[in-house]
Amino acid sequence: MLKLLNITKEYKVEEEVTLALKDVSIEFRKNEFVSILGPSGCGKTTLLNIVGGLDRYTRGDIQIDGISTKQYDDVDWDTYRNKRVGFVFQSYNLIPHMSILKNVALCLTLSGVEREERKERAMEALRKVGLESQAKKKPMQLSGGQMQRVAIARALVNNPDIILADEPTGALDTESGIQVMELLKEVAKDRLVVMVTHNPQLAEEYSTRIVYLKDGEVVGDTAPYDSSTEVSEEPVVEEPVTDVATEETVETAPQTKTQKIKTGAKKMGKFMMKILKRRQYGKSAMKLGTAINLSWNNLISKKGRTFLTSIAGSIGIIGIILVLSLSTGATAYINSLEEDALSGYPLTVTESNIDAMALLNTFLSGKDNEHAGKNDDTVYIKEVLGGVVEQFMSSSSTNDLYSLKKHVEEYVSELEEQGVLVKYDYGTIFNAYVDDPKNSERYMKVNPYTDAMYDVIDNLGLGDKPVFDGMT
Repeated sequence: MLKLLNITKEYKVEEEVTLALKDVSIEFRKNEFVSILGPSGCGKTTLLNIVGGLDRYTRGDIQIDGISTKQYDDVDWDTYRNKRVGFVFQSYNLIPHMSILKNVALCLTLSGVEREERKERAMEALRKVGLESQAKKKPMQLSGGQMQRVAIARALVNNPDIILADEPTGALDTESGIQVMELLKEVAKDRLVVMVTHNPQLAEEYSTRIVYLKDGEVVGDTAPYDSSTEVSEEPVVEEPVTDVATEETVETAPQTKTQKIKTGAKKMGKFMMKILKRRQYGKSAMKLGTAINLSWNNLISKKGRTFLTSIAGSIGIIGIILVLSLSTGATAYINSLEEDALSGYPLTVTESNIDAMALLNTFLSGKDNEHAGKNDDTVYIKEVLGGVVEQFMSSSSTNDLYSLKKHVEEYVSELEEQGVLVKYDYGTIFNAYVDDPKNSERYMKVNPYTDAMYDVIDNLGLGDKPVFDGMT
């Protein structure tokens, strides 16, 4: 059922490599009680974790019912652990805030079993270990021996093929240890039990097979097993007798195309059967309602932790909101400053304009096919200046200022209410002159504005508002 072939496990820490197991090959029977003995650090727990799928081997292979696990993915290993393996740990690993009944039914919960069926099967497992009357108690209300029996019931509730026990009596007194060992011995009658222990007396008294480990290698096995040496109980189908010459001809003759297709189909069929057999137990999945219920119960049972987590989460959320608020407010303020600053700049619309980008592209762009189809023996003239002037003229356009002025005048009152000043410039300059007081034969220009304008006004005695009517 379970076969380990040359299993090697290495742990790498930076450049240092630690060899935990080295070429370990063991084959187990379907129902036996196997004890793994050895000194501390010899790889017993590592071997148990690899058999249970809790750890991955570096090299080698594990075969389960003849199927290699080299191609197993995480889903396959999860299904294997949940459906086919039961774990019994030295420290019990019971959940304190859950009742004994719920602890035992936990793996059924993970498998998606219905509530009533979970309760019934969990009570049956507790009945087998003699703790049916303690179903409603919490783990801390039981003794060490009782908690270990609860752990065994939890391992048995899913009816697995393999029970793995890591020092199940290490934290128990002598009497409780004997009770647990008797229970494991009874369990081993119809399934495989693999136990790691430091106590050779318990191993010799209760187990049916002892495997000795030392420095990561198997150094002894009291009852080795090899399934390949067993006589098959399946009937042997005899081949029909054929002529020797004909048989040799058939064996040596090359396969036809049809025979190759049949051979390939048989191989593919065997491969698919292995895949189906590998996944025959289905995928482990917990229902959404069950997951929510477990999460809620866990939150309620840990009120202090839940309260502190809520406060920490609230601080984080509030901090994010403040940062976003400050960022949004600063962006809005900067945008308003830009709008106020840009509103002071006049917007000018002229009668004609030039597309500067188009003109720039004229100077920068070249024509790749300029010399295409031209004779190399002929001299051509390129009118560079004429081409630039032509492009300059084509880049300029004329605006319809009459229509624009008419449209603006329809909304001029509304624009003035918004503080917008509309001015028109017709492109003419008004020149104003006065007599030069220092030289009667000359005139002085007072418009456009010059620095001498106010000196002239003062000399003329016209006050702050001179009149230029009739002056040209």
